[in-house]
Amino acid sequence: MKKILFLCLITFLAKAQSKAPFETVRTQNGMISGIYSNEVNVFKGIPFAAPPVGELRWRAPQPVANWQGVRKCDTFSASAMQPKPAPFMMYTTEFLAPPEPLSEDCLYLNVWTAAKSANEKRPVIVWIHGGGFSSGSGSVPLYDGEELAKKGVVFVTINYRVGVFGFLAHPDLTKENYGRGVGNYAFLDQIAAFDWVKKNIAAFGGDPNNVTLSGQSAGAFSVNVLMASPLAQGLFHRAIAESGGMFGISLRMKSITDAEQTGVAFAQKLQANSIADLRAKSAEEILKAGGGITSPVLDNYVIVGDMYSIFANRKQNDVPLLTGWNAGDRFPSPKTLTAAEFKADAEKKYGIFANDFLKVYPANTEAEAKESQLDVGGHLLFAWQNYTWAKLQSSYEKNKSYLYFFKHVPPQHSDKPDFGAFHSAEFGYALHTLRNWDRPFTEVDRKLEDQMSSYWVNFAKTGNPNGKGLPEWKAFDAKNPQAMIFGDTPKTEALPFKPQFEFWDKYRASQK
Repeated sequence: MKKILFLCLITFLAKAQSKAPFETVRTQNGMISGIYSNEVNVFKGIPFAAPPVGELRWRAPQPVANWQGVRKCDTFSASAMQPKPAPFMMYTTEFLAPPEPLSEDCLYLNVWTAAKSANEKRPVIVWIHGGGFSSGSGSVPLYDGEELAKKGVVFVTINYRVGVFGFLAHPDLTKENYGRGVGNYAFLDQIAAFDWVKKNIAAFGGDPNNVTLSGQSAGAFSVNVLMASPLAQGLFHRAIAESGGMFGISLRMKSITDAEQTGVAFAQKLQANSIADLRAKSAEEILKAGGGITSPVLDNYVIVGDMYSIFANRKQNDVPLLTGWNAGDRFPSPKTLTAAEFKADAEKKYGIFANDFLKVYPANTEAEAKESQLDVGGHLLFAWQNYTWAKLQSSYEKNKSYLYFFKHVPPQHSDKPDFGAFHSAEFGYALHTLRNWDRPFTEVDRKLEDQMSSYWVNFAKTGNPNGKGLPEWKAFDAKNPQAMIFGDTPKTEALPFKPQFEFWDKYRASQK
């Protein structure tokens, strides 16, 4: 009898210990329930805006309708409408949105929290997915928030409209919206998600006054936009941007006029004479015809100027910044130029700066010319952008910036090609999600994963990535530029590619 009572007691205690701290959570729109796993509460597919379908297609996100009872939030929502995700190059399924479901009804977010009560005020990280503004989802396996939640943050991933659904401009839309947000619905979605976080995250044990805006690739471009946008003021308190920024030279936003012309041409392709006609088309018809419409629009509402000027004039939302790029943030051009062609192209593009350009991007041999072309593309799209961002932010006395260069090469299976420290290779380490990535990781990788994720969590907590047991990460100083180098072990060293970046600084200044 005693043995039976003892076993019953053990069973009761086990069930009590496994009980979710948040069986239900009350949001402003109604009660929700999630799932409890490995001491982390997970809520998937929480709506933060009304479905942008029918008459709401190409409109700013609208409020969510309230509901009665408890809404189950235990399954990811559909990802935004996009071409069906399929592996390519180094991008295996771990990096991609699930192939289905895909839908215009996509404005949902996901929350991971290990808080035991709603009173803990844990720092919050909100992650904006990449995908070139044409693909991606908050449900990508390598964005899983369980481990960061265990490290003390409330982690949130969001969806937003991509491609033609997120970036179409048209004269009818300009009139309809009085020019506000035209062509920038993706960013309005992101802002709506952050507004939801501000209003609701305390119920999950998060601190609405300590929110970190974060993202990679297109997500980093989005971080750049939101840091510069007056519409996002007060919605976040720190920023993390991995591989991406919009500070000029080769990156140009479209003017409303140019974007409208692109939209008119798109409508003509579908034999649509108005936005009403386009809204009557199916999502599949729109997607099929809308390839290539992914450019942010200088609408003077969401985006109020070029990024360089906004930051140089201290008009951005000024918060601590952690940013950087990868050694493999380099994509080959459609055509690789010969050494002679590369030199001739430099003369044509850079004129009196051509000699200076060829000193830092030499082309004395065919191999050298090929390597220089890869460097130019990677530096203009990523490396120089993140360096410039850190440099501009570091010029202010209020908030510091921290710059990194990720060059660690994730191990690959012997029967697969090795793409090095490729674009996107870092966030599995930073988000502590290597367990979701099919590679033969070693103790070196596991340690680096723990270190990088600790830097990210520390930064979310305090605005400073440093912490006990971690190599010192020095704040960026333009007079003595250094960066945290994430090789096999983290180490602060002199800024990589300093001569190349100084060339682009000089050249950019000449283009005013």
